[in-house]
Amino acid sequence: MNNYCQMAFHQLEIVIASISEILGQLNEEDLKFRPTDGKFSIGELLEHIAIIPSADGKVAEGLSEREMKRYYDSISLKTTEEISAALYEHFAQLKFQYESYTEEHLFTEITSWWGVTYTRYEWLLEMLAHMYHHRGQLHAILVHTYNKDLEILLFE
Repeated sequence: MNNYCQMAFHQLEIVIASISEILGQLNEEDLKFRPTDGKFSIGELLEHIAIIPSADGKVAEGLSEREMKRYYDSISLKTTEEISAALYEHFAQLKFQYESYTEEHLFTEITSWWGVTYTRYEWLLEMLAHMYHHRGQLHAILVHTYNKDLEILLFE
């Protein structure tokens, strides 16, 4: 695997480990909490986070809007155990996907179904940003809205 990708995957491992720690402090009742009407509940946000590596990996392959909708519709993660298992499984799939890329594959531009064009390497960076963004949302919801003091390290 490309050295830059290895470093990006190290950062993904950090964010996934902290999300796993958060999951370990939640119970099934916590997943139902919805701080804002019309927005994700804690469980829905965690489900979204758990599928980012897989879904964004599919975007990096240029799947169509219809294919992505079909993928999203096939996912239903309702418990902390299901979310945790999916998070690690999807990360492993993404890592396997990127390990198979040559330099040429990594720097091939792929256009998403909504019209954004990045190289596969840039899509990997976007996935990393996407994961950190939603982990930050989750942490803020839990600490500031749900009054749950997590006491976990968010960065090394």
